[in-house]
Amino acid sequence: MLHGRSGELHTIDRLLADARQGRSGALLLRGEAGIGKSVLLDHAARAAREAGMRVLRGTGVEAEGELPYAGLHLMLSGVLDRVAALPAAQAEALRSAFGMTSDGTGGDRFLVGLAVLTLLDGLAEEGPLLCVVDDAHWLDRESADALLFAVRRLGAEPIAALLAVREDDAPAFPAPGVPELRLGGLDAESAGALLDESAAGLPRHARELVLKEAAGNPLALRELPTVQGEAERYASPYGMAALPPHSRLLRAFTTAVAALPDRTRSLLLVAAAAGGADLATVLGAAERFDASLDDLEAAERARLLGLVDGRLAFRHPLVRTAVYQDAPASRRIAAHRALADALADRPDQADQRAWHLAAAATGPDPETARLLEESAERARARGSSRAVAAAYERAAELTPDATGRCRRLTAAARAAADAGRPAHAEELAGRAVALADGPDALTGAVRIKAEALDEQGRSRDAHALLAGVVPDLAGGDPGLVGPLLFQAAQAAWHAGDHGALDRTAVQAAELGVPEAGRIAALARLAAGQHRCGPGDPDAAADAVRQLIGAAGESAADLREAVRLGWWHLFAGDLPAARDLAVGLERRCRETGAIGTLALVQMLLARVQLLLGLHREALATATEGMRVAEDTGHARVRVHLATVLAQLAAVRGDEGAVRELTAEALARGVAPGTVHAACAIALLDLGLGRTEAAFDRLSAVAGGPDRQGVIGSLPDLVEAAARLDRPEGGQSALAWYERHAAAYPRPWTEAVAERCRALLAPDPAAAGSGFVRALELHREGGSGFERARTELLYGEHLRRRRQTSEARPPLRAALDTFDRLGAVVWAERARAELRASGESQGAPAAAPGLLDRLTPQEAQVARLAAEGLSNRDIGSRLFISPRTAGYHLSNVYPKLGISSRRELVRLGL
Repeated sequence: MLHGRSGELHTIDRLLADARQGRSGALLLRGEAGIGKSVLLDHAARAAREAGMRVLRGTGVEAEGELPYAGLHLMLSGVLDRVAALPAAQAEALRSAFGMTSDGTGGDRFLVGLAVLTLLDGLAEEGPLLCVVDDAHWLDRESADALLFAVRRLGAEPIAALLAVREDDAPAFPAPGVPELRLGGLDAESAGALLDESAAGLPRHARELVLKEAAGNPLALRELPTVQGEAERYASPYGMAALPPHSRLLRAFTTAVAALPDRTRSLLLVAAAAGGADLATVLGAAERFDASLDDLEAAERARLLGLVDGRLAFRHPLVRTAVYQDAPASRRIAAHRALADALADRPDQADQRAWHLAAAATGPDPETARLLEESAERARARGSSRAVAAAYERAAELTPDATGRCRRLTAAARAAADAGRPAHAEELAGRAVALADGPDALTGAVRIKAEALDEQGRSRDAHALLAGVVPDLAGGDPGLVGPLLFQAAQAAWHAGDHGALDRTAVQAAELGVPEAGRIAALARLAAGQHRCGPGDPDAAADAVRQLIGAAGESAADLREAVRLGWWHLFAGDLPAARDLAVGLERRCRETGAIGTLALVQMLLARVQLLLGLHREALATATEGMRVAEDTGHARVRVHLATVLAQLAAVRGDEGAVRELTAEALARGVAPGTVHAACAIALLDLGLGRTEAAFDRLSAVAGGPDRQGVIGSLPDLVEAAARLDRPEGGQSALAWYERHAAAYPRPWTEAVAERCRALLAPDPAAAGSGFVRALELHREGGSGFERARTELLYGEHLRRRRQTSEARPPLRAALDTFDRLGAVVWAERARAELRASGESQGAPAAAPGLLDRLTPQEAQVARLAAEGLSNRDIGSRLFISPRTAGYHLSNVYPKLGISSRRELVRLGL
């Protein structure tokens, strides 16, 4: 009987019932050691089996925390025969992750996650499925990432996922997007009932002591009475009060272990050092201590551990912790050495052996360092940057010479940066810098440290570090100095330190490095982006054209290609930027490069927004936000949030705008902070809060860093015109005109003409300006901007009492606003129509086909219309095939069709 857990049991039972009905779900149990998480998992597994559900169980093992995909392999070991049925790229990624291939190819961690999702979905086709993972905090990071990736994407599958993690004395286990249930201690009544059930004969004062010390912890309530001797039962109630909470359990376990025979304790120590090793390995190592299988019996009788699936499993993780920590250091070292010897003839266990040798090392050990480096490279082949970093770092500690130590620390820093751990990368690279004995070593370590500083928002420090080593390298290889200076220039741009950027460009020119031209172009472009008012837009335009030319029309490296897309965007060539981003997005999906996908979607969403493709921008930015969360791209997430904020502003959704701009405004880094402020100003303008819009945009346009404000200068002109403040509007117009002239495109010139019309003192000139703007709008650009011009032209005509002429542009504007869901703008158009004599205003336009769908339904519908199967769609969108089918089942009735054939004919 489970005391005091009725609410938790109800939640778990509902999760299982929903899965049996085809509604997937996940739950993360959090709580201290011994609080009852494992008992609840056992209940869930038992209830699931009784209901006919299949159960997959896994457990995190601390000793395997640095072995990539060890936890995932343990969980899926019974269903690996299903891997062959996965899509080829997913199957190859999973095989590579599990070391089942010999070609050395890497397993992309997010493609592995997609493979797990597809595998679980396939198992669920045979019946409802429950996935249970205990001690998930001990999972290696790669397994945890893959499982969380899959769990967060469960949709319409009959799958339930239940994970348990320990708090306080265990590694953090962040799981954004997964519902959590936090377990607290039992209430006094339930704790007393449990204690009476497990230790009915306790004297009253001993019972009170146990209840006090257990503090509602079920494991403590069961264990403390069983390890207390008779003398202790009469001890002072303050005897354990000074111990930290979990030390009470440790003390209980060490007391139980101390009562065992010597050989049994030795066997326990080897098992504790081995973690999840198989029984044969543990027994082979235990022979060094004259221990054998017979010595296991006493520990089993004491309920400290048992044999589960061929492995020795401790009844509770704290038992293992107590056994290991209570042993002298010499005994722990001996245990690890024995385990390493036992694994000497096991090539498949080379990684484990290397780590055991490292744990046994008491000083520099070149051979163990070499084995760890080999382990690091095997981890790299499996796509595990975190494991690479850990192995190289430990190898560096065991390396006797400074040169080798520097090289391995640099490799560890690079891997830590790739794993999304910039602070650790900075620390490792800093240690490598101190050991560097040549220009190559120094440059490599410095660049990694500067990159880590830049990622953490310390761009000024990054520039100072890079610039500081240039004098020492200036007389050497320009092939080293040039890239270093380009990185320094980028860091100065990110910091908004234009003086430092200019000085870097001058320094590059003086040194004559090959990158001098690119650095000078970067400085001119930055000046044009950040200082759009007094800056020289023509110089910035020439600079971006130079950067595009230097990059070429395509780039093999995905990240270089993304940078090229931004150059096209800065140059105003939105179609080129869009086409490049669309192609890159497809490449990312086909290859499973989800880490780079976030960067691509940041570019694509911004381009789609500028082109007025609001529905597409919403879908891209929404998915991109989720991908950025998965990959840890904080900067990307903030940027995409401002795209969504702009779209929310168009809809007039004030709550969403405030929520989506909060982080960007708090960070205070352009262009995010500028985009956020401009989104709020657009909302104010649409809602008629013209004064607020004018003040906000004037503050941004007059601020020290204006990157991103160019696109919102027309909003400032409109606000100034409505408030009859021509001086503010003329200044903004002059800036925008210089921009439009430097980057000549029909759509930018159309908006410039609209702004001139708004500020024209002569009504006739204003009218002809609006007409010219609408002619230019027909050559491309944003439909939302065209509709705004139509609305303003209609307002102009109505004010001149040309009501008949005002109605057509107002109707056209209303039609566009309705299609875009721009509610407040549509209301303005309707009000103008009513004022022009159309009493009811134009009826709302029927929504386009895709407007009836959610962003993900629209994505699924488009891909299905291209002829892709549900499995192919799942691979593209990083969802399961079943979820793709579920979305299609919602698409058909919304579009009034019943088959894929009809979907193809719709021309989506």
